[in-house]
Amino acid sequence: MPSNEQRRAAAKRKLERQLANRADRVRKRKRLMIAGSALGVVVVAAAAVGVYFLTKSDDKPAAISCDYRDSQKPADKQVNKPRTSGIENTGDNASLSVSMETSQGPIGLSLDNAKAPCTVNSFASLAGQGYFDNTTCHRMTADEGLKVLQCGDPTGTGTGGPGYQFDNEYPTNRYNPADPALQQPMDYKRGTLAMANAGPDPVTGGGTNGSQFFIVYGDSQLPPNYTIFGTVDPDSMGTLDKIAAGGQDNSNGQGDGKPNLPVTIQSVRID
Repeated sequence: MPSNEQRRAAAKRKLERQLANRADRVRKRKRLMIAGSALGVVVVAAAAVGVYFLTKSDDKPAAISCDYRDSQKPADKQVNKPRTSGIENTGDNASLSVSMETSQGPIGLSLDNAKAPCTVNSFASLAGQGYFDNTTCHRMTADEGLKVLQCGDPTGTGTGGPGYQFDNEYPTNRYNPADPALQQPMDYKRGTLAMANAGPDPVTGGGTNGSQFFIVYGDSQLPPNYTIFGTVDPDSMGTLDKIAAGGQDNSNGQGDGKPNLPVTIQSVRID
């Protein structure tokens, strides 16, 4: 029968073996962790390189082309046509911020280049050439279902334009031309910025968008034949409300005329 001293010696040897085994396991774990970490770095780095080369392209983002045709009516204020190719509508170019200064106060606009790139391209081109400077907003409607302020005509008569025209975009392009829904009214919400036009061109059948646009100051209903290309910044709606509160003179019929508070666009600038 082992003595106490022998038991203590055996226990000591057992403890030493346990400690040694534990230390050995710890060392192995560390080596595996280090190796795994290094492998992880290599894998992550390889994955990153793979993603980079998979996504890397020497080409620029896909661009579209637009068709700006001569209109039957010559330009009422001479400008160059907008560029027709290389028009980007994604990423940083998906929207444009515009400042419009008027005699009744500033109006900030956000242009939706993603949904209406040809329209935004035209508007930006005209603005850059000073086309809208010192023109009037010649029409305001105050009907129950139509509350808009119309601008963009250098003659102030409702017939003026830049000498070219182009087709409708959103929401018209969501419909088949033969679809009856194209003639059904849809919501043009308060703050909407849209193009005014004269319907299909009688000769080409294409769109008749030019320079005239309208701003919706109260929820309205219109067929989806008017390109929506932006919105009014919320903090600018006060200027529109002020103009609307002044009323209109019914010169075009009941609920449709010139705004009683004259609105002159002093400048339109891309921010």
